[in-house]
Amino acid sequence: MISIRGGSANEVFTSAAHTVLAQGDLVSPRGSATKEILGAHLVIAEPRRRLVSLPPVRLLNPAFAVAEAVWILSGSDGAWIFDYNRRLAEFADNGLLRGAYGPRLRKWRGEVDQLDRARRLLLEDPDTRRAVIQIYDPACDVVPNKDIPCTLNFRFFVREGRLQMHTTMRSQDLWLGFCYDIFTFSILHELMAHWIGAELGEYHHHVDSLHLYAEHWESAAELPSDPRSSPRGLPLVLAWEDFDATLAHAQDGGLAHPGWGAFSQIMRSYQQWKTNQRHEAQQGAQAIPGDLGMALTHWYEHLARRSSGRRDSDDTCAPRPVLGNA
Repeated sequence: MISIRGGSANEVFTSAAHTVLAQGDLVSPRGSATKEILGAHLVIAEPRRRLVSLPPVRLLNPAFAVAEAVWILSGSDGAWIFDYNRRLAEFADNGLLRGAYGPRLRKWRGEVDQLDRARRLLLEDPDTRRAVIQIYDPACDVVPNKDIPCTLNFRFFVREGRLQMHTTMRSQDLWLGFCYDIFTFSILHELMAHWIGAELGEYHHHVDSLHLYAEHWESAAELPSDPRSSPRGLPLVLAWEDFDATLAHAQDGGLAHPGWGAFSQIMRSYQQWKTNQRHEAQQGAQAIPGDLGMALTHWYEHLARRSSGRRDSDDTCAPRPVLGNA
């Protein structure tokens, strides 16, 4: 059992990677060698410092990070997410990711908007212990689908005026899945705090099997021992009444909201890159404020270096177990 606390995602990710390398046990589920620690509690003190970006060792595709957040929070399981990460299609059954979080979050069993239910519970009773959002569903996830959720549930607690969020994972690929999961989950945390009028408290990430695949051991060892703190992201707060409409227009590229507008710009820029409008995409990335714009520029540089070798090089670093199967 390990416990790691840091101010930002960069610090927690780096410390966890070094700890798994040093203390992890060798196991090989489904024949894939991993180093694993059973029982991990990872705490991010400032959840808006959510972006893992440690170039040149660890680069994220910020367009996929943003698109996945929009996809999940809107309740979608649409195939449009494959435009941002083609490798996700490997986990689809008949074109559908059966473990997609969105429908479970926003329309559980076709009926319950768990996000709204948790919001209402916290407004009605700020001391409640019942604000739980369930993701894992035994009725669906015991069958042999390709995509089984790694996330079990989210819980929310208001204590001393601050909202804590606790997530429990049955399994977490630290190198690929964690970086993208933290991005989306901390956005959910920030939004919920705003909707119930609480200060944003600590984010707690509880993992049963925290692991690194053998293919990432060498890179993980190159992470700095004292990484820079992740920058504080642009505020993403907006009224509950405007939430679904904002997400529905996120792909249009013209949102006026400072935070969600930047997300929309990122998605539009990436679609330009994918349709070979490379100059326009790069210009768009440079116009995006904050560290996300810089991260997208770094990602395009990474793709350009790799493009001579593989046509689909923009997907080679796609997170294999983001939606499950780890």
